[in-house]
Amino acid sequence: MAETLPPHLRHLRAQSPERTLAADQQPVDLEPLPPSSTALGGRFSRRSFLSGLGATSVLASAAPLAAAEPAVAPAADEATDAAGTATVTLRINGKEYTLRGLDTRATLLDTLRERIHLTGTKKGCDHGQCGACTVHVNGRRVNSCLSFAVMHEGDEITTIEGIGQPDNLHAMQAAFVEHDGYQCGYCTSGQIMSAVALLKEPIGQTDEDIKHAMAGNICRCGAYTNILAAVKRVRAQA
Repeated sequence: MAETLPPHLRHLRAQSPERTLAADQQPVDLEPLPPSSTALGGRFSRRSFLSGLGATSVLASAAPLAAAEPAVAPAADEATDAAGTATVTLRINGKEYTLRGLDTRATLLDTLRERIHLTGTKKGCDHGQCGACTVHVNGRRVNSCLSFAVMHEGDEITTIEGIGQPDNLHAMQAAFVEHDGYQCGYCTSGQIMSAVALLKEPIGQTDEDIKHAMAGNICRCGAYTNILAAVKRVRAQA
């Protein structure tokens, strides 16, 4: 009888009747691979077998995961702030600003300048030593470089832009112009903010009292005499 099996499947011929199976074994009928699925010109290679086995394993393991994955992720009801950020509403010069995604480490100074673009408040030493960043919080002068913006929700914040405008100067601004209380001008906004707050503080009338009250504001140009004259002028008119 002619051999009907191809050479690479001859080892799958039926076993002799004398061979018996153990109790835990069962016969398996294997179908020969079609010629198109064999590799290397009809020869079945170990590489093709392992490749097919690997692909089958990947598909079998991926099926449960694909079934468990929801088709569409549920959308959040509303956007939430990322870690380390917050949504804060600040009231500045009588206007409210809602800031989303504000870094909780951001100082009031940097927030005023970089997020709200009120650049009249100057960044000098950034360590609370020069007074160039002075603003008013609830009527009291504060070094904005030493205060976190997130601390001031609900507070009334006033910057140099809220004191007066070119066509409607505050009395202290006008006195600084009259007495030449500035030179380079970098410290001027902080000097004026401190001087305006000083008008409501229990400060003595002597020059030394005023100098002591203004000691937190440094003028590197040395215009202290003119600044003192401007403050005295406004206090005398108050």
